[in-house]
Amino acid sequence: MRLSLLVFSGLLFLATVGCKKETGGPLVPDEPAPPTPFVMPATNEVVMYEVNLRAFSQAGNLAGVIARLDDIKRMGVNVIWLMPIHPVGVERSVGGLGSPYAVRDYRGVGSEYGSLADMQQLVREAHLRGMGIMLDWVANHTAWDHAWITNHPTWYTRDGNGTILHPPGTNWLDVADLNFNNDSMRLAMIGEMRFWTESVGVDGFRCDAADMVPFDFWKQAIDSLRLGSGNKRLLMLAEGARTNHYAAGFDLNFSWDYYSRLKTTFQTGLGSSSLWNAHLLEYNNTPAGKHRLRFTTNHDEYAWDNTPAALFGNDDAAFAAFALTTAMSRVVLIYSGQEIGWPVKIPFFTRAPLNWSTKPTYRERYESWMQMRKSEPLFVQGDVLPASQGPVSAYLRTTATDTLLVVVNTRNQADSLALPAEWQAASGWRKLYGESERPSQLGPYGISVWKRL
Repeated sequence: MRLSLLVFSGLLFLATVGCKKETGGPLVPDEPAPPTPFVMPATNEVVMYEVNLRAFSQAGNLAGVIARLDDIKRMGVNVIWLMPIHPVGVERSVGGLGSPYAVRDYRGVGSEYGSLADMQQLVREAHLRGMGIMLDWVANHTAWDHAWITNHPTWYTRDGNGTILHPPGTNWLDVADLNFNNDSMRLAMIGEMRFWTESVGVDGFRCDAADMVPFDFWKQAIDSLRLGSGNKRLLMLAEGARTNHYAAGFDLNFSWDYYSRLKTTFQTGLGSSSLWNAHLLEYNNTPAGKHRLRFTTNHDEYAWDNTPAALFGNDDAAFAAFALTTAMSRVVLIYSGQEIGWPVKIPFFTRAPLNWSTKPTYRERYESWMQMRKSEPLFVQGDVLPASQGPVSAYLRTTATDTLLVVVNTRNQADSLALPAEWQAASGWRKLYGESERPSQLGPYGISVWKRL
């Protein structure tokens, strides 16, 4: 009898393990453990993906981004930058649907993109996949039909007759210039930014035309954002060249000089010495722990300049430029469309949906390269050094114990590289990427990556 009671008690215990008793109700299964809260990656680990909503999907909306989050994730992306999602001004609008950078309501979501609930869902779904969401923030100006124009005209730059002006020195006639000497406007702007970080859960901002906004505003705004977010890490990217953006609290600045020299490297075929010089000059003015965002294209370049294939030589050249950039640079950007080699300019004043079935093998190259890069810590941890800066360019990423060799042919012809004797044999290296059987031999726009054994 005693044994039977023990067996019965054990069975009862097993039956109730994994269950909990609701007060006055039946036993119910334990709820699954909540997912680990998302934390933005360290700045030197950022792989950013820019989304042009009007081109990204057939519908051109936030739901279209949610549907492709897994595809974005496969490229090793951990931060998504959304171009402006706000309602676009109608008054004095120019071109097609108007500029996304003519913001009519900082707290609103434009009806063409969806709703605030859609935005909240995107944030949740991205976080579940280990990716943060950054909003494009336009602090320098608003649309002419923003409510502030009527309610707070003194918040804008005005001439002697009280007429509100468009941003001086520009042809941006569709927007009105904000007056950063007005403390009330500054506080209101910061309040709008905090709405998105504290109420919606976005993880930072790419700040448009950052050089046109005073340093002391950015310092005030970023301090307030971080104070309001508590322990949450925010990522702040300045679209600008001023080095004092870092002192204001920005983590990242754009890398325009590097981009210009990158195009020259591939267009002339004369080697990458000027590219290395640009790298050094940019980082000489970058504080420790801060970085430059490197890119081979973005929404402005793809819309107004040309496609990467046209700028660098062809699709293979564009990919080689991307590989070289992501080998030299810890923080990189991918713009939606470049990974499928979209063959025409991508506007953002009009709808121009991408066809994601275009060039699937080209996209696979991006995925393969970025997964290889993600799996090798030297791409983030190692110090970069030039090994050769000729048409076939070689760069090392090194730590005290490991060495990575990245070789990129910047010309459309097979070529070889004179490396030190101990590097010539493949036996001393393990190949991580590429078709070449030796580190020194590459085909047209060829790429190879080797790790010292």
